[in-house]
Amino acid sequence: MSKTLFSKINIFFKVSDQSIDNYFNANDPAPIYKRQLSQEFEEYIMNYAISIKRYSAVTYKLNCVKESDKEFVEPLVHAVRRHFSLKKSIKEAEFRKFKRRNRILLVISFTVVMIFQGLVPVIFSTEHRIHSAFSNALDVFSWVILWKPIERLIFYYNPFLKEISILDKLTNAPIVTTIENREIGALEKVA
Repeated sequence: MSKTLFSKINIFFKVSDQSIDNYFNANDPAPIYKRQLSQEFEEYIMNYAISIKRYSAVTYKLNCVKESDKEFVEPLVHAVRRHFSLKKSIKEAEFRKFKRRNRILLVISFTVVMIFQGLVPVIFSTEHRIHSAFSNALDVFSWVILWKPIERLIFYYNPFLKEISILDKLTNAPIVTTIENREIGALEKVA
């Protein structure tokens, strides 16, 4: 497997007492670690999500302007992880609903096909030409009715898994904090 350009993705944040409010929704009165992310900040992070591949490593790199700005790192990290954790939970619920609906549709379609394939031979004897016409029509109808649920279960499965994987990477990405281009250490996953 060739080495891709996107094997390591760094997402940079500048942390200071002036910039911290730009990362959050201005109308949210909650404490800083529970506040909603601003749409611009979420869009900034999601622009990196386009280039995240299956084996990409995502890292948040926070640059504090002053030593005193380290107090904003943990609440910011907690808010970002909480935001993407909620989005991941929503996407997982959509995926479960998608699978359940398509499996039910497949079972219903299969039941309809079995009823028609079993009922037509009983109604019409094999000597009538109409039996042959109905039999051929039911074969075509069977493929048509089964095609959509099978197609959705096979081909529409991966986009859900990809988005869940990206949200998981954004939720669990390690944090590296620096102060004025001086690294002060990696912050482990904050619960």
